[in-house]
Amino acid sequence: VQLQASGGGLVQAGGSLTLSCVVSTRTFDNYIMKWFRQAPGKERDFVASISWSGDGTYYANAVKGRFTISRDNAKNTVYLQMNSLKPEDTAVYYCAADEMGKVTDSDDYGVDYWGKGTLVTVSS
Repeated sequence: VQLQASGGGLVQAGGSLTLSCVVSTRTFDNYIMKWFRQAPGKERDFVASISWSGDGTYYANAVKGRFTISRDNAKNTVYLQMNSLKPEDTAVYYCAADEMGKVTDSDDYGVDYWGKGTLVTVSS
């Protein structure tokens, strides 16, 4: 299983950006999909997760109300729509696949596969 994230870039504070993650697997809808991020000099943090069907989502408090996670199982793709971006959102964003966990799991212990990350830089 391979995950390829894209969509990162430079954006001004208050702006928007959408990340995509394409997963190469025949069983994409078996996985809970998650986004994590790692800011320079900091640990990797949970951002959001979405259930197999897409009807369940869970967000970190820091992004709740600003970010939206979604998925298209026909395209093996998970998205992260990021609005009202802040400089503190600057980080490398990673998508992750978790086959056995819960959508409310905000740790990375159960993650089975990771993408390589895409850099988001928010300027003030």
